[in-house]
Amino acid sequence: MLPRPRLWVSLVPYGIGRTKPNHYFEILRTVWDNRHDLPYAWRILSKGVCDGCALGVAGFRDWTMEGVHLCTTRLDLLKLNTARALDPAVLADVKRVPRSAAALRSLGRLPFPMLRRRGEPGFRRIGWDEALDLVAARIRATTPERIGIYLTARGLTNETYYAAQKVARYLGTNNIDNAARVCHAPSTGALRKAIGVAATTCSYRDVIESDLVVLFGADVANAQPVFMKYLYLARKRGTKVLVVNPFREPGLESYWVPSSVESALFGTKMTDAFYQIHTGGDLAFVRGVLRVLIDEGGVDEGFVRDHTEGFAELRRVLAAISLDDLAVAAGSTPAEMRAFATTYREARSAVFVWSMGVTQHVCGTENVQGIVDLALARGNVGRPGAGLMPIRGHSGVQGGAEMGAYATAFPGGLPVTPENARVLGERYGFELPARPGLTAAEMVEAAGRGEMDVLWSSGGNFLATLPDPNSVRSALASTSLRVHQDILVSPQMLVEGDEVLLLPAMTRYEQPGGGTETTTERRIVLSPEIPGPRPGEARPEWDIFAEIGRRARPLAAPGLGLRSAAEIREEIAEVVPAYAGIERLAAGGDSFQWGGRHLCEDWRFPTPDGRAQFSDVMPAAAEQRPGRYQLSTRRGKQFNSMVWRERDPLTGAGRDALFLSAVDAIALAVTEGDPLVVRAEGGATVRARAHIVPIRAGNVQMFWPEANPLIAQGRRDAVSGVPDYNAVVEISRG
Repeated sequence: MLPRPRLWVSLVPYGIGRTKPNHYFEILRTVWDNRHDLPYAWRILSKGVCDGCALGVAGFRDWTMEGVHLCTTRLDLLKLNTARALDPAVLADVKRVPRSAAALRSLGRLPFPMLRRRGEPGFRRIGWDEALDLVAARIRATTPERIGIYLTARGLTNETYYAAQKVARYLGTNNIDNAARVCHAPSTGALRKAIGVAATTCSYRDVIESDLVVLFGADVANAQPVFMKYLYLARKRGTKVLVVNPFREPGLESYWVPSSVESALFGTKMTDAFYQIHTGGDLAFVRGVLRVLIDEGGVDEGFVRDHTEGFAELRRVLAAISLDDLAVAAGSTPAEMRAFATTYREARSAVFVWSMGVTQHVCGTENVQGIVDLALARGNVGRPGAGLMPIRGHSGVQGGAEMGAYATAFPGGLPVTPENARVLGERYGFELPARPGLTAAEMVEAAGRGEMDVLWSSGGNFLATLPDPNSVRSALASTSLRVHQDILVSPQMLVEGDEVLLLPAMTRYEQPGGGTETTTERRIVLSPEIPGPRPGEARPEWDIFAEIGRRARPLAAPGLGLRSAAEIREEIAEVVPAYAGIERLAAGGDSFQWGGRHLCEDWRFPTPDGRAQFSDVMPAAAEQRPGRYQLSTRRGKQFNSMVWRERDPLTGAGRDALFLSAVDAIALAVTEGDPLVVRAEGGATVRARAHIVPIRAGNVQMFWPEANPLIAQGRRDAVSGVPDYNAVVEISRG
């Protein structure tokens, strides 16, 4: 573990359009938000495993650096975990309930099961037996293909994901999916195909020790603020940082680090060079860089010859495309590609980090394949200081997929095939469905067609997270029974349906026996049960899934298991070989890293032939239409769809901002703050205000989920099923 100052607080930077942050004010705000039970809030912070991003902090410490680590994301989430129970009478008439997500969260925790039937003004309290029997009866009354189960990344544990997927298969359906589907599904598929593993190949220590870190479509200063401490120390050691992104993100330009007097006063420069490409131009850019490496002798020919397949075909295909054409498609220049290639070639090691700016496209899998190929060209995997890191933004998504809460994979990431279904079915003692199920977006679309009788959601808010919220609202209203299992009230719960059932869930800190999460670096960490108040009749999420499974199929129920958190961990260890050891985690903060510090160590790849596989995918031709702009969605001061501040301190922008370049502002004859109308090709419009920033001309950005009405439903990456959160738009003065 690397020595560091005794206190580290991750904050946002300051500069033009931004305000200098005051972390002490954030702490005072946290104290005020949790004033009703400060001792419990302190126990969560000091004993629990962070339920924010997936970097993983147990108490105030991690496994990479000494010192105390705390970020504002965790402070913001704390008030959700200590909230008091709401008065059930508040929901008796939904017309009187506020509609904004923030106002609904402020009502407090869900304390009891509650039911609303079509035509009723609101929800009424019911008992657990009535609630569980209702769900079980509706499941028995329909067929497995008309049942859908979705789990968010809201602090859910591996135990919950595992129980949910087992119950889904016990009920005869593979229609189970989780939040990983809408973020890093392309990474999972592309990595598994290329190198035989579907997770980050390196550790945080490698970021600190690398010669070069490249961020593709990832604003870690916003989404994973704790990661900035690793970059800061890496910079002090001489690591170069490159950013490939349409927008010159302020948080990656400079960062304010309180533990350094110089940085605290003046900020720390975090990036050596920005490459501002077009939205969706990632594959063209990395293909152009690879073309330069080939032409200039920058490929590690020995590694490629001895440990990979497919490079000869990729070389041949690239030779037929000019560097100029690749630069146009990328929104870059040959000179920029050569500069990037030079920095990359001179680095003895490199870590490539990417996030949703790369994956949430119709070409998301191809984008990741291109990044992986660029790393393989110089052997930057399976060795110190090098690796591939699809950085996770939420604490549950890595484990959720590995536990099998996935429409296309069983536990351990095994694809849904007849043979894998047979083997797992023999282990479970019941027959498993052998065909892939519906993904998250497909479930909602099926509901809109009247093909879903039971839609069961653990956390989440489809109205905010999926494209085209009007279609989502209609789909939710068309489902016979919607089950919303959550800790708080969300807007989707208020959409009227035939039957809408609310089930109160425990947080990870309340669950008997504790629970585990899997971090971005594959570390499985136990978060203990923390003594404190328990709102009403909230239950552990894994227990809710298991009990409904037992009631839906009572004759076969004795073989279902899932009786305790410890029993579930023992079963996980047996079913998922990489997780062997999870059953021995006993105290808070106990952990182990599956696969060790590096996957594919010493260039041993768990592929069928033991070699890494290059791909030959190529970018589509550039299509620039006058008067059209490429819109992408972005995050502000928020966690997933939960917005914390109406003004983003990183950029100084309000939630109605349209980020556009000075060049485009001149062409549109608009100035800062001018009202605008943004129109998608399908006709949907959103009102916005101009916010002029250093972004690639022809590209604009808006906050998510405010921009979701502009995003077309049904546009997905064909391989992974991740929705495309981008659109082509027209802009006019408002």
